[in-house]
Parts: sequence; C-alpha cells; structure tokens
Amino acid sequence: MKTIIRIRLLLLISLISALSTLAQPVKSLTQLANKKADLEQIASGFSFTEGPAVNSKGEVYFTDQPNNKIYLWNEKDEIKVFPVDGERANGLYFDQDGLLLACADYRNKLISIDQQGNKTVLADNFEGKHLNGPNDLWIHPSGAIYITDSYYHRPWWPEGQLQVQNERAVYCVHPDSQITRVAAAYKMPNGIIGTPDGKTLYVADIQDEKIWQYTILEDGSLGNKTFFAPEGSDGMTIDKQGNVYLTNKAVSVYSSQGAKLRVIEVPERPSNVCFGGKKRKTLFITARTSIYKLAMTVKGVK
Repeated sequence: MKTIIRIRLLLLISLISALSTLAQPVKSLTQLANKKADLEQIASGFSFTEGPAVNSKGEVYFTDQPNNKIYLWNEKDEIKVFPVDGERANGLYFDQDGLLLACADYRNKLISIDQQGNKTVLADNFEGKHLNGPNDLWIHPSGAIYITDSYYHRPWWPEGQLQVQNERAVYCVHPDSQITRVAAAYKMPNGIIGTPDGKTLYVADIQDEKIWQYTILEDGSLGNKTFFAPEGSDGMTIDKQGNVYLTNKAVSVYSSQGAKLRVIEVPERPSNVCFGGKKRKTLFITARTSIYKLAMTVKGVK
C-alpha cells in the first residue's frame, strides 16, 4: 500500500512539474508590451488607413485607400507622402530587393513599385480571368508571393465589374511568375501572414470569423489545413516569439499554439498591424481615420 501511495505521489509531483514548465513560457508571452508605454495616436484625419509594411530602415508605409494615397512613417513620427499612384493600394509588403509590393485594388492587380515610382504588374489574372480583388499579401523566403483574393465591390470599379473567379481564394505567385490557386472555400479571405522560416501560413476568413493555419510545402502548395483561432482578421503580423497579431474589434494576440494571450484595445477599429522602427519593437496600427503605435518588449518580423 505504501509503495502504491509513493508511486502516486511521485506521479503527482511529476505532473505538477510538467504543468509548471508549460505555464512559464505562456506567462512570459503575456508581457508583450512595455509596461510604461501607452498606446499613442500618431496622426489622424485619414479616410481609411490600411496596409502597413516596414522597409529595411524600419520606416512603415501605409495606405489611405479611399484617397488613393501611400504614406510613410519614421521613428520621429514624421508622416510623408510617397509620391506615386498606388492604384488604390490595399495590402503592402516589401520584398528582399526593397521593392514595395501592393495589392492594387483599382484594377485587381498585384504590382511592385520602386522608389522612383516605376511600377511592374506581377499578377492580374488566373486562368485568363481577372482576379476578384487582391486584398493582402505575404512574401515567402523563396520569393513566392501569397495573396488573398477577396471580393469587396468598390465604387471606383467600372460599372458591371463583378466577381469572375468562382472562388474567393489564396493564390501563390511563384518566382517564375506562374500563379496557382493554393487554397479556397472561404467566405471572405483577408489577412495573411507566414512564419520567417517559410514553413507555416496563417489565413484569415474574416466573414467566417476563423483563422486557418497551413503547412507550406516545397512546391509552394499548402497542406495540413488546421483551425487556429475563433476570430476573423483584417490584417495580421507576427513577432519573433511566433505570436500572431489579429485585427478585428481590437488587436488580439495569439501564441503559435493558438492560446489567446492579450487584447490591445484601440480607440478606433483596427484594420492592420506591423512592427516598425529600427529595432522592430514598435507595434504600428492602422485604424480607420488614424494611426497608432505601442512600444513593445518583443521584436516583430516583417
């Protein structure tokens, strides 16, 4: 009897120890923001801010889509106009060569823009039909570009321009310019982000209020579709610890295991988010008519 009790006691101690070990990382992950920092409004007066993307200097480019403007922010909180017609750009992302890639909503294209304002069309159709409306993008370490192609009918579209693709889907634009449909069956795909190692992709179905996680395969296709979080998201980003940041009613932060760690309240409904600044420790938030920042204890990735 004593032997049985001793074994049970040892098992209980082992279980408590294991649970304690598992709890420690989660506890540390909840301390994401600098305790002395408050959410700061950087600027306001925009119509609808979107698409923040950080360049190699830590500057953040973002869009005011209804006014067809692209702006850039630096750590001095200066806001400058990037003097180029972004073609109603929505999601933005910088590639390895420093080119700004944009989901150009004006004519349903994915384009690249250099610092002189020269533009190149990277994708504008699939199987001979124009895309529904590229919304957001992420670039894989290989150079492959993943885009969400949703369908939000725009007032600036020509009369009669309707959804022509039979799916609201995710596409991969391969380095050789081939485009393939890699995921579909969404109500409305929107935010998209991948891990720096190029192994995992997260896709938001904003109307279905779900985030899906995929394994990125060697040929660029996606496998192992897994439910990740019970929230939709407009834009998304990720930090060095693998935490995923969602934007809906607030900024929600999830661990890579799908545990909700924190909610960052914003005065206006956020639309997108990224890490900026030279050290990538400033959380930059686009939120309707304004932009906000929050000093973080964790570093972000592009």
